[in-house]
Amino acid sequence: MFINWALQEINLKIVYYGPGMSGKTTNLEYIHSKLDPSLAGELVSLKTKEDRTIFFDFMQIEVGRIKGKKPKFNLYTVPGQVYYASSRKVILNGVDGIVFVADSQPHRMEANIETLLDLENNLKQDGHSLEKFPWVIQFNKRDLPGVDSLESLQKKLNFFDVPSFEAIAVKGDGVFNTLKSVINGVVAHVQSQL
Repeated sequence: MFINWALQEINLKIVYYGPGMSGKTTNLEYIHSKLDPSLAGELVSLKTKEDRTIFFDFMQIEVGRIKGKKPKFNLYTVPGQVYYASSRKVILNGVDGIVFVADSQPHRMEANIETLLDLENNLKQDGHSLEKFPWVIQFNKRDLPGVDSLESLQKKLNFFDVPSFEAIAVKGDGVFNTLKSVINGVVAHVQSQL
């Protein structure tokens, strides 16, 4: 959280975190395409020749007020590939809330678990823990054949019983429910700190 006293703004950072190709960038692209252009900043996407996000997608959303100050939400994705571990750490710096985007396919469970453990390790280095941090889980790709059951996904990934949502990010299903939930969690957390 960063407060700009001159503009009476609170800048809040939400990071979409998850294994490579789980749908993090797809979420942000969908959100950006549906928002009123007067509410959203430019979507910046940096990609490699493999067409995967390297650093971040960035967007600002302005909604309501927190204790008289205007919140601005900056949304980022992290690169999911393991060899971008240092980039993920940098992007998490100063994070206020997290959306963990899990791939619902059974063969991706190991990558989901590894990435979730990586997230917890990175948060601990900044003095946080998933146990007491505003975050939600999105179980993405629910439209694909043979996906894990919701019960199985919850059991393996949602060990802190945080809000969770089924999604098909390419169609927008569950995308805004996920975003609203993490925003509510971040706002409640920030209000308790101010």
